[in-house]
Amino acid sequence: MTLDQLKTFLWVSRLGGVRRASQEMNISQPAVSARIAALEESLGTTLFERAQRGVTLTKQGVLLRDYAEKIADLIERIKADVVPAESVNSLLRIGVAETIVQLWLPVFLSELYAKFPQINVEVSVDVTVNLRQQLLERSLDFAILMGPVSEFTVDNIDLPPVELSWFRATQREEPDLQTTPVVSYNRNSRPYRELRRQLTDRYGDNTQIFPSSSIFAGLEMVASGIGVGVFPRQLGREMVKQGRIVEFDPGWKLTPLHFTASYIGDPRNALCARAADLAVEVAQGYIE
Repeated sequence: MTLDQLKTFLWVSRLGGVRRASQEMNISQPAVSARIAALEESLGTTLFERAQRGVTLTKQGVLLRDYAEKIADLIERIKADVVPAESVNSLLRIGVAETIVQLWLPVFLSELYAKFPQINVEVSVDVTVNLRQQLLERSLDFAILMGPVSEFTVDNIDLPPVELSWFRATQREEPDLQTTPVVSYNRNSRPYRELRRQLTDRYGDNTQIFPSSSIFAGLEMVASGIGVGVFPRQLGREMVKQGRIVEFDPGWKLTPLHFTASYIGDPRNALCARAADLAVEVAQGYIE
């Protein structure tokens, strides 16, 4: 029995099939099958029931899984406690919501490289609904999104809230939200849904919302007078300084944006856990 065999066994049991395990581990399906066969031979028992739709654990497989998970957790603890951070050499696939990209992602990446100079990083920018799916499909290792992700395999670390403010063009008079278009987040986002509900409840069904997948494009639409907008105060600050837009108060606000640093916690990944702690530390510096 080897660690590679136990690791392969865990991936097959978690993902329910040899093909998906081979994709996750980046090895061939015959190699995965060979490791499982060797493990079963060394233990003298059958660990999986094979079927057309995949595999399920036998009673002996369930027992082994509990031990294998403890071993995997222990290995990650050893890495975290024993291996110096500057020696960690790994690929970290990060998914990030655009709000965080514009706020503090560059500082986070700089700090991450300072702590782990040997790692390789791939960054994807997308809306939360897509980032969540990619995380659950394990095509991302780590995501900073509007969370939490309600899945038992995912660890969610809360980040400081991001306050939203109302903005209008400097030359525009105090707007009537019943007739003035409101520029906001992407249609498939939490702030868009809340904004639509609030506008409908307060002003009726005729209110207009112009969703934008780009925050800065949305702010430019506000500055040009197309409509008013609801965006993070920190991101509108530069245009306010330039005299292009101003904040205003219609008498109500949207809920602050709640972001989490989320990653697959089963199996535990020490690098992701450290990255999440770093994200909290960096984000704290951007609280107003």
